[in-house]
Formats: sequence, C-alpha cells, structure tokens
Amino acid sequence: MPYLCYIHILLVIVYIMTLLYSFKYDYKIQQALQWWSGRQSMRFFREAEKIRNGLLQESFSIRRRLELLQLNNQELSNNTIQELLQKIDIWHQSLVQLSNYLFPDSLEHNLPLAIQLLLEQWLISHSHLYLNLNIPTYWRQEAAERSLIVLIALDELLRITLPEAVIPIFIYLTLKLSENIGQMIVEINYPNVSTLIFYSHARELLYLSASFSFLTSGRCFLRRNNLTLTCNFFW
Repeated sequence: MPYLCYIHILLVIVYIMTLLYSFKYDYKIQQALQWWSGRQSMRFFREAEKIRNGLLQESFSIRRRLELLQLNNQELSNNTIQELLQKIDIWHQSLVQLSNYLFPDSLEHNLPLAIQLLLEQWLISHSHLYLNLNIPTYWRQEAAERSLIVLIALDELLRITLPEAVIPIFIYLTLKLSENIGQMIVEINYPNVSTLIFYSHARELLYLSASFSFLTSGRCFLRRNNLTLTCNFFW
C-alpha cells in the first residue's frame, strides 16, 4: 500500500510539473507573439507616416501646381514639364520602394532575390555596414506567407542588433537548402566586446526567436563567439 501511494504521489508531481511547464511555455509564446504583433504595427505605422508626410504631400504639390497653371491659363514650358516629370518619377520610385518593402513582388518565387533587395536598402541607409552575401540562384517553391515571415525576421534582426552609431559592422549572410530544410545563417561581427554584449543580450532577440519558431514551425538558434553574434534560422 505505501508503495502504491508513493507511485500515486510521484504521478501527481509529474502531472503538476508538466502543467507548470506548459503554462510557462504558453506565457513565453504569448509574450513573443505580442512583441511580434507590436513590431508589425510599428512597421505599418512608419510606412503610413512616410505616405502621409511624403507621397501624399508630393502628389498634392504636383496637382496644385497643375491647377494653378490651368487657372492662370498658362502653357507648360519645357522646363516646367521636365520639372514635373522629375517629381513624378521620384514619386513613382518611392511607391515602388514602399511596395517592395511591404511585399516584394519577387517574394513568391524568389526568396534569395527578396533578401538581396532588402539588404541593399539597408546598405543605402547605413553606409557603415559591410555585407558578404552567399545565396543560391535556385530556391524551392514555398508559400509566400512563410517567405514573408523569413524576410521580416531578417529585417527585425537587423533593427535589434545594429548600432545607431556610425561604426563599422560586418554582416555575413548565407542562405541554403539542406534536405529541403531552409536555413539562413546571419553572422554579425562587432568592433568590440561591449557592443557585442549590449546588442546580443537584447530581450527582443528571444522574442524574435520564439516568434519565428512558432510562426514557421521552425527553429531559431542564437550563439555568441568572440566578437560575433550568429543567428541560425531553420524552417
């Protein structure tokens, strides 16, 4: 009888520990997904601000210029035409960049190209970055929604781990397929230990890892070695 009691008590303890672990895991996932949702809301807010303060203002300016010319019965000179055409070209290019940022047209069929275009935008806005890119020319056919998560995860990783200060940062990115499992390896090399510690210990990295793993049914591993932070994404 005592032996059966011990077994019963042990089973109850195991059951309680399993429930506690499950609740703890669910809470961590909830935190991570709330963080991901908040980041995407901010992403949309930033782009909406660009539209309101940039594209809409520019389109209003062009339209107002044309209205004034019409009201004053003025003909368009060659200089005016060229000026307006230049503004329209810039406006159109801004729309193309916005469209590619929100959902690149290459994403559905060519994830490597979408990654390359994203990194090119980062290089344009961050002249202190140095990039070494190793990506294949062929990629498997997969859902565009999953490719978008991979692309957003890369963008968020760079936002979390790259310093605002103008200091040289080296980034090595490798994209490959291993037995039909996608793998993206991002190595970020920092100039000193203090910078590595500050950015590689950000809580947001844990949220990013958990969110990516949950949304793609994949895994994300973080590793620090010397002055390098390595992020391994599998999906």
